[in-house]
Amino acid sequence: MIDLIQLFSNAPPQDICLVRLSAIGDACHVLAVVRNINDNWPNARVTWIIGKTEAALLGDIAGVEFIIFDKSKGRAAYRDIKQALAGRHFDVALCMHPSMRANRIYRLIPTRIRLGFDYRRAKDWQWLFTNRRIAARQRQHILDGMMEFARAIGSGPTPLRWDIPTRQDDREFAQKYASTRCLVISPCSSVRRRNFRNWPVERLVAVAQHAQDRHACRIIITGSNSALEHEYADRIAAESGADLVNLVGQTTLKQSFALFAAADLVLCPDSGPAHMATAAGTPVIGLYASTNPDRAGPYVSRALTVNRYPDAVEKYLGKRVEQVRWGERVRHPEVMSLISVADVTAKVDSFFQTGAEA
Repeated sequence: MIDLIQLFSNAPPQDICLVRLSAIGDACHVLAVVRNINDNWPNARVTWIIGKTEAALLGDIAGVEFIIFDKSKGRAAYRDIKQALAGRHFDVALCMHPSMRANRIYRLIPTRIRLGFDYRRAKDWQWLFTNRRIAARQRQHILDGMMEFARAIGSGPTPLRWDIPTRQDDREFAQKYASTRCLVISPCSSVRRRNFRNWPVERLVAVAQHAQDRHACRIIITGSNSALEHEYADRIAAESGADLVNLVGQTTLKQSFALFAAADLVLCPDSGPAHMATAAGTPVIGLYASTNPDRAGPYVSRALTVNRYPDAVEKYLGKRVEQVRWGERVRHPEVMSLISVADVTAKVDSFFQTGAEA
């Protein structure tokens, strides 16, 4: 089988189809891959098959063709993809979403080369739907794993960048609230069964009070329109102090991104906003105990990340980190309580006192 780097060494791919449907954080990782490809091969045409929600954040990026997969349409969503790809031909398909939903899309892409994950990472039988695989790597950050697709086709290292565009009205919206020193708190991860990634709300209240009292921070609360996020935001607003803006359920993805970009600092658990803020160039204090930040944490804010995952693995699984499967979650209702208020305020203090990451 011909090595892809060798295949594209003299004639780089001109038409690349990329599949990553969701979620927001993973889509941000994939955008870094797209930018790497852009920087290596400015004339290459990139077509990205993407989820509807993720397209709301990324779908206006110049120079990238987006084809939206709307899962709410059921089977019709696949017919839409087939129709959009009719008459096309791609030099390579980067199959960057190992899931049964995405597997069905790969067979619709007109190309001879379908590059997927290595066997260990090819979840949901992805390897049956691809004919090439990226190199097997151990214990990588998710973004580094995504970047293996670019490396496999010969795209060399370039400075990491995202460059997500925002409109003037979104930037003005953000500046209306973040015109002074501010800490944006996105308190909750996605709502799903046995998630256990949210920090206790009373501890967020304590950190918000600390940031206001010690560092004169305005506190901005963001999040989706879920009942849990409203509950968190209402309590933080009621108990933490006067200089607080509650925007939960009131922002579009673009407005949220602009708000993260305008903020001094973002505080959140393992969630999409951690990676949105990273893409915006804003430091993130990530709260990690249920998940391993070495795999899924804010990529360029590792020194600010509060990492109690090793303690969680020891306490609830009776093992050391190196003994558990890479990416294994600690699913216990009390796992995030391993992160203390002092853990987080120390990061807040170090950041605002030095103006840089601890």
